[in-house]
Amino acid sequence: VLGGIVVLLLLAFAAGCTGFFQNPVLTGLTVGPQSPNIQQGTSLQMSAIGTFDDGSTKTLTSQVFWSSSDTTVAPISTGGVVNGASSGTATITASSGAASGTSSITVTLMNVTAITIMPPSLTIARGGMGTLNVLATAGGSQVDVTATVTWTITDSTGNTPTTISITTQTSPATITVNSSAATGQYTVTATYAGSTTFTKSITLTVT
Repeated sequence: VLGGIVVLLLLAFAAGCTGFFQNPVLTGLTVGPQSPNIQQGTSLQMSAIGTFDDGSTKTLTSQVFWSSSDTTVAPISTGGVVNGASSGTATITASSGAASGTSSITVTLMNVTAITIMPPSLTIARGGMGTLNVLATAGGSQVDVTATVTWTITDSTGNTPTTISITTQTSPATITVNSSAATGQYTVTATYAGSTTFTKSITLTVT
């Protein structure tokens, strides 16, 4: 009888103590690697590290919900494996409840042999805008890689004008010429960084 009473008391004590022990709450997610660059046709395992309100961290890669902003560029599996489907950029998101984290991934083409800017020259009046596209030659065909190139604009002295801007990570890329821009010729250069880096320049004439 005494043993039974002791067991009951222990069970009651354990039940009463459950209120003192609470599971830590997930407050944030860190997605890695950050801003990776992968070749088209390859895959990459992403990771998600959770941060909790008690200061602890834990790997939650297989326990979060994975999504991609552009599944035509970089679809991702439920286990966090992202595939390079086509050239471009996409934002990979891991989420669990109210917590989420992101990483931007860039997919580049394989076997690129050249890039071309279209049109091959551009004339824009002050206060106006124009657009450019970059095509990469790979495997005998041309693919639009405008959203993955780096742009620079220089004047005749090699300086970067503050009165002319160009959008990045968009296709087409939009050039905006301020109404106060100096008339004349400028050099617009696109740099495509894949397994090999290619650059191409055209002349922008501001009238």
